[in-house]
Amino acid sequence: MDRLQKQIDFLLEVDKLKTILRRSSITDGSRRENDAEHSWHLCMFALVLVEYAPENTDISHTIKMLLVHDLVEIYAGDTYLYDEEGNKTKAAREKAAADKLYAMLDKEQGRELKELWLEFENCDTNEAVFANSLDRLQPILLNYMNKGALWKENNVHKNDVMKHSYRLTEKATPKLRQFACALLDMAVEKGYLEE
Repeated sequence: MDRLQKQIDFLLEVDKLKTILRRSSITDGSRRENDAEHSWHLCMFALVLVEYAPENTDISHTIKMLLVHDLVEIYAGDTYLYDEEGNKTKAAREKAAADKLYAMLDKEQGRELKELWLEFENCDTNEAVFANSLDRLQPILLNYMNKGALWKENNVHKNDVMKHSYRLTEKATPKLRQFACALLDMAVEKGYLEE
């Protein structure tokens, strides 16, 4: 019962992910998405776009990684990709959050989930490359669908998006990279994003 109670307590704690608002709006622009919605959406991206994953990618492993990749934001908060000051302390805040969160579970299960988070952060496996690519693609797509509202609000330029989306543009499969680059070009043409 002790293990089960720890698992239940952990599951109740991660419910807080629903309260962490991201900067991206949902496609209709009516409100900002929360971290839980983002994680679910990325899992759907992985299922639907699996054919663009690097060869020999274990999609189940990728989905597990996507489910846990932002749980640390329950304590560390969501750091906006283009927030230079916030990004200076992001790694330390997220590591402390991971230590606290995964310690709620028994040692073995906590280590397993924390290792998934670390794998995502290190981005050195096919699964992590694919997961990170999707994590960069989804906000680009949402920003495009919202006519660049947040890009404009935060004075984000195409070069900023390219620089901060390095995992997508340098390590992703060619089709996803081409799609993202074409989307950014169209965003510039339509005035959603400054060159």
